[in-house]
Amino acid sequence: MKLSHVDEAGKAKMVDVAAKPETARAAVAEGAVRMSREAFELVERHAVEKGDVLAAAEIGGTMGAKRTGELIPLCHPITLDHVAVDAVLAPDLPGVRITAAAKAVGRTGVEMEALTAVAVACLTVYDMVKAVDRSMIIERIQLVEKTGGTRGDWRRE
Repeated sequence: MKLSHVDEAGKAKMVDVAAKPETARAAVAEGAVRMSREAFELVERHAVEKGDVLAAAEIGGTMGAKRTGELIPLCHPITLDHVAVDAVLAPDLPGVRITAAAKAVGRTGVEMEALTAVAVACLTVYDMVKAVDRSMIIERIQLVEKTGGTRGDWRRE
């Protein structure tokens, strides 16, 4: 398999998508922030000094998705039709689980936008809670599924 972001000489390049048809594309990604029980309880009670951790994470994730083309080298800037970021308490971790979904009609997929949304949302949780728990772990940021495009649909098993 040949990498699309590398030319014949092995140099990194932006993929030319001009000839590709515009199609509906969607992607879902997920990740989590594991924290101490004490930090989790503060988030749960909305007692973190900086404010509502889950709401801030959702807004941060949405903003991250919109800026993906500026943050990831060689990533095409695209016009997103929709981004949804959900940050939910996960007592089993303990911590916060993040899910992000992105949609667009275009010549390239939205996997990077969904993944960036999750990463920024997780980093937002870390920033909001770090005064209480600097040992938090951001984990399992991964693509869950993608639809559309020339390679078709894919779903993590």
